[in-house]
Amino acid sequence: MSSTTKGGRGKPKAAKSVSRSHKAGLQFPVGRIARFLKAGKYADRVGAGAPVYLSAVLEYLAAEVLELAGNAARDNKKNRIVPRHIQLAVRNDEELSKLLGSVTIANGGVLPNIHQTLLPKKAGKGKGEIGSASQEF
Repeated sequence: MSSTTKGGRGKPKAAKSVSRSHKAGLQFPVGRIARFLKAGKYADRVGAGAPVYLSAVLEYLAAEVLELAGNAARDNKKNRIVPRHIQLAVRNDEELSKLLGSVTIANGGVLPNIHQTLLPKKAGKGKGEIGSASQEF
């Protein structure tokens, strides 16, 4: 009886390997982040849960930014996310704007903003005037 049949003792010879990302239910690579943590010498040792947690946090942040940028792209009637959409998404979100406050996004531009004092005055309050006050002598 071969050891690859079901019901045997121990591991079967051709066991399918399951990635740590799949075990954690993540899209981001747990193994790669573990390797980076070890190679980066942030600490002498890296626990088993640290790369899983970091992967989950990075995946959440990426999903959040991508969702908001996708909404910004749709608002501008575009199918593709460009840096401008990422900039609009980040700067319009209070928490992401605080997190990425000192970050410059290349080709992102700025938020459309005109100072209140530069806007034209509202003419004719209650009186129904046709011309503005500056036209009168």
